[in-house]
Amino acid sequence: MMAELTLIQKIAVWALPLLFAITVHEVAHGWMARRLGDPTAEMLGRLSLNPIKHIDPVGTILVPGILLMLGGFIFGWAKPVPVNWRNLRDPRRDMILVSVAGPAANLGMALLWGLVLKVGLMLNPSTPLLGLPLIYMGGAGVLINLILMVLNLLPIPPLDGSRIVSGLLPPELAMQYNRLESVGFIILLALLATGMLGSIIGPPIFALRSLIFAILGI
Repeated sequence: MMAELTLIQKIAVWALPLLFAITVHEVAHGWMARRLGDPTAEMLGRLSLNPIKHIDPVGTILVPGILLMLGGFIFGWAKPVPVNWRNLRDPRRDMILVSVAGPAANLGMALLWGLVLKVGLMLNPSTPLLGLPLIYMGGAGVLINLILMVLNLLPIPPLDGSRIVSGLLPPELAMQYNRLESVGFIILLALLATGMLGSIIGPPIFALRSLIFAILGI
């Protein structure tokens, strides 16, 4: 049975997976946009895995830190990668692909952190000083990436899920739907404060984690 981590240990375990999860998510958006004709993110130096280029003081540091101290599930966000839809070859279709790229990257990262967890479990009996940190960090990496993936797929503007829905709606309906963006953050905060957010995204997150563990034989 693994011991309860102190706050400092939790920060050490969660910091790297969180930074990578947010950074890769944003880079994936910019990379897909470039592939589809929009070089904006590349021109502004945002196609970089350097977390400093993507850190949002509130979303990357303050909010995750407070949630970690409160013991709730951890999520955060980075500075959005700029995408100029006018440069895209087929704006409505391509914005869907750009939006899907971020959550898809998180799913890939969750699988990679699952492998880290599996290696940790293999090493732990003989080399616990190496195996145990890998177990903790791998588990955190799987969870944070699945949280970001599922959270971002919610159809609440300006989350990625809303961009997908907007691209599928008729143009007039899409314009009306996109107006919700001004209150989207308030909706998220209300869902978080009432505990409804966890109830909504929890089941798919834990179902996906179980699936990843089953695939990797954990």
